[in-house]
Amino acid sequence: MSDLTKDLRLAIDTGEVSFGNKTVMRAISGNKAKMIVVAGKGKKEIVDDITHVCSVTGIRLVRFNGNSLELGAACGRPYSVNSLAVISEGNSGILNEEYS
Repeated sequence: MSDLTKDLRLAIDTGEVSFGNKTVMRAISGNKAKMIVVAGKGKKEIVDDITHVCSVTGIRLVRFNGNSLELGAACGRPYSVNSLAVISEGNSGILNEEYS
């Protein structure tokens, strides 16, 4: 089992990642997203919407163990991040790892 925070940072630095609920939904609907990460303690209605869309489309969903401020800090962002879409993994291998 790998560390999600390290893999996220590597994917952000070397790949393509979109931040924010609206851009995540656009990435899903445009078939660009390979994986979605949501804050485990994020806004419930938004997390529920993204979870539902991921289950319908078959896109992998990973819940970050923390709130949106902690997810933002893990991504190296000075703001809260409720959700993000991994479009290209870069050198991270994030798409092949298992997270609990």
